[in-house]
Amino acid sequence: MINSKEIFKNINLFSHLEDNEIEKLIEISSISKYDKNSILYYETEDMDKLLFLIEGQIKVYKIDKYDNEIFLYYIYSNSMISELSNLNQDKIQCFSNAEFVEDSLILSIDYEKFKEMFLYENEFILKFIEELIYKNQQLQCIVNRELVFDATSKVAFMLINDLKMFNQLKRTEVSLLLHIQPETLSRVLKRLSRSDIITIEKGKIIINNEEELKSIYLGI
Repeated sequence: MINSKEIFKNINLFSHLEDNEIEKLIEISSISKYDKNSILYYETEDMDKLLFLIEGQIKVYKIDKYDNEIFLYYIYSNSMISELSNLNQDKIQCFSNAEFVEDSLILSIDYEKFKEMFLYENEFILKFIEELIYKNQQLQCIVNRELVFDATSKVAFMLINDLKMFNQLKRTEVSLLLHIQPETLSRVLKRLSRSDIITIEKGKIIINNEEELKSIYLGI
């Protein structure tokens, strides 16, 4: 029989909590079994649960533009699975794919209730967590840029997320930043311009179709 209190005590994040606090967590949590080779979630999915691996093992990976699997890391027992990217959203957006490599047990905690009960009580801790999450977002961007995106996706991603910087830099500097050839950058910009996704005026980029540009690197 599963001892819910013991499960929380074995997870480092909750090990310091008092029994009454763990009881509150138990009320907003559930435990599920998953078979080996099943998928926990796919990249870009939204989840309303904070997930922890109680038993088993999970493989985390991404898929590049050519459908190649890029292994990132393994998750082991008593570890958090969820990849937090924004505390102000009701959902947790998945950055990668997660697949079970062993039969496993998952602890799911209602994310919104968890934030209300524990995160919002201390403003300093909340700000500190937000800083950590921001650093994690930067790492996610690097992984996408260097391992997953092709040249067009790299350019589209930078235009959406850092248009001001793109327009301030010389084209050769942008090429170095994105690790692509200047000729490749020029071809990508011309292709986007011909498709009317962007307009180039006096060397500056104007985005005409933001959704179409996002779809390039999101693979939609």
